[in-house]
Amino acid sequence: MSNLANQDVAYLKKEKTNIYVSDRRTYLVGKRLIDIVGALSGIILLSLLFVIVALLIKVEDPKGTIFFSQKRVGRNGKEFKMYKFRSMVSNAEEKLAELLKYNEVSGAMFKMKDDPRITKIGKFIRKTSIDELPQLFNVLKGDMSLVGPRPPLPREVALYSEYDKLRLLVTPGCTGLWQVSGRNSLGFEEMVELDLKYIKLRSLFMDIKIIIKTFLVLFGSKDAY
Repeated sequence: MSNLANQDVAYLKKEKTNIYVSDRRTYLVGKRLIDIVGALSGIILLSLLFVIVALLIKVEDPKGTIFFSQKRVGRNGKEFKMYKFRSMVSNAEEKLAELLKYNEVSGAMFKMKDDPRITKIGKFIRKTSIDELPQLFNVLKGDMSLVGPRPPLPREVALYSEYDKLRLLVTPGCTGLWQVSGRNSLGFEEMVELDLKYIKLRSLFMDIKIIIKTFLVLFGSKDAY
């Protein structure tokens, strides 16, 4: 699936004013500045960690790639490639079909606590969310923000209701209200409601608060898998 159909975009634009006040230039400029400074700082400070994780991934699976790119849906349905450290076996997508019946969350998402596709190093970097760090490059490119709704897969968006698609009104993020409010312990509908709550109330103060809270819950989170 490419961008959203014209009628979907029209619906989103119509409903946009019912979800939040118009984008304020000062907020958008401030948010982008925080994204650039935060992403660059993160890449520089965590460069050694990047190297260590890359080596561990290659040691466990020499034939597999270090990074994993996946097509995701961003603002207004625009697709982009999202980057992660590879935490699964090379043919993970091929094995997905036979695992869908074990999905542990409701709605248009797939989550499985003991997913057999996950590698040993993959379990660790997922538990600590280290696998998400390459998304800092997505933030620099402008495909993502540090804070915002998580970008869904095209197959997930295909199952969205018009209401669910409202979460696509803004630039997706590396972290957000859903992640710091329960993450995988929450269902799809709860995630949508939290995303729309963020869209309604978002501000620089709220973004910074979510970033700080993300650091506090990042390591040792029982909800990450």
